[in-house]
Amino acid sequence: MERLLILNPGSTSTKLAVYDGEESLFVESIVHTAEELAPFDHVADQYEFRKELVLRCLERHQIPLDSLTAIVSRGGLLTPIDAGAYEVNDDMVWQLKNKPQNEHASNTGAMIARAISKQLNIPAYIYDGVTVDELLPINKITGLPGMRRKGMGHNLNTRAAALHYAEATGTPYQDVTVIVAHLGGGITVNLHHNGRVEDSINDEEGPFSPERSGGLPMFDVIEQCFSGKYSYHTMMNQVKRQGGLLAHLGTTDSREVEKMIQNGDEHAKLIYDAMALNVAKFIAKVAPNVCGKVDAIILTGGIAYSKYFTDYIRKRVEFIAPVVVYPGEDEMRSLAMGGLRVLRGEEQAKTFVKSEG
Repeated sequence: MERLLILNPGSTSTKLAVYDGEESLFVESIVHTAEELAPFDHVADQYEFRKELVLRCLERHQIPLDSLTAIVSRGGLLTPIDAGAYEVNDDMVWQLKNKPQNEHASNTGAMIARAISKQLNIPAYIYDGVTVDELLPINKITGLPGMRRKGMGHNLNTRAAALHYAEATGTPYQDVTVIVAHLGGGITVNLHHNGRVEDSINDEEGPFSPERSGGLPMFDVIEQCFSGKYSYHTMMNQVKRQGGLLAHLGTTDSREVEKMIQNGDEHAKLIYDAMALNVAKFIAKVAPNVCGKVDAIILTGGIAYSKYFTDYIRKRVEFIAPVVVYPGEDEMRSLAMGGLRVLRGEEQAKTFVKSEG
């Protein structure tokens, strides 16, 4: 039996699931109130709190701990890693506790997985972590030597979509060339070629999205930063949580925006079309990496359910390659399938080594 515990901690919830092979026994999202999280100064401090909730949830669903054969967690903000699976080890937990790239709730996932796996003497893995960085050296270069582009974004869903396309076409992943656009609260566009994510554009520099500003005119950003009106945290909130559709239209829900458009709101149409056009532009931007020789362009994520949005993009990029739509995302299943590939010997888990620098 292959029984996997799947962990996916988020900023206001801890999502977990148990899979028997490909079959989901349950998926549950435990919501955390601001009051519950207030006592914790750092994300790592939430580890015991979240772990206890996970154990209680398993008990509530009558899943004996000793029935588990492996654990798979969402990867936290580690130093740059390759795509695929990494075994959760003490080095990984040390990195997430002491020197993560940033504070994020997903950092607690590997901590919880490690504790339970040691108790049960079973393996624990992360899969396609947020900090997957397989960009070619040429794609890291910017106009300032001290600043490098980096791979960081919706790697779990975009790679799951690429793997799904490869399976659907009967082609090994390493032999497909696809551009995948994840369309969600944040937007990521990346290029899969030679079995790696060779280029990636995330919401730091790419399209604006429902809540993120995307790339901005640099001179204006510098002027605003030094105007004295904004702190570092205020500026970060503007670009990460208060930008995009929210800033322009007061909502992050694309369905609401489409209702505005149906009711004749021309401003809403202008903003929404601009977001779609931005996605199309950045899809085209990564195509020169492979001289435009792309097998397919894949649109995935929650907004990919919108025919209006995907059709707008399709018309503008299908000159590059056929467009395939895989709407939605299922992070829990993607994590489970990644873990199963390792358990079945179809993929080998890598070893993480901490970096104290």
